Amino acid sequence: MSTYKQIQEWVRENFRFTVQTCWIADVKEKNGLEPRRAANRVDGRKNPCPQDKEEPIKKAFEHFGMIRT
Repeated sequence: MSTYKQIQEWVRENFRFTVQTCWIADVKEKNGLEPRRAANRVDGRKNPCPQDKEEPIKKAFEHFGMIRT
């Protein structure tokens, strides 16, 4: 499994924008993957991933072999 940092770097190199770690966790949950639990997290997601940013994150998951299409 790749790290959040690796996913952020891959998206930045291929899609030219910076991904927030909370967006990665949100997309992980939507795709049935277990997100890393933040020590300061309360129930619910404060910053869900914008819909237009979900596809590049999913592409990163595919690249790193975390999901299949």
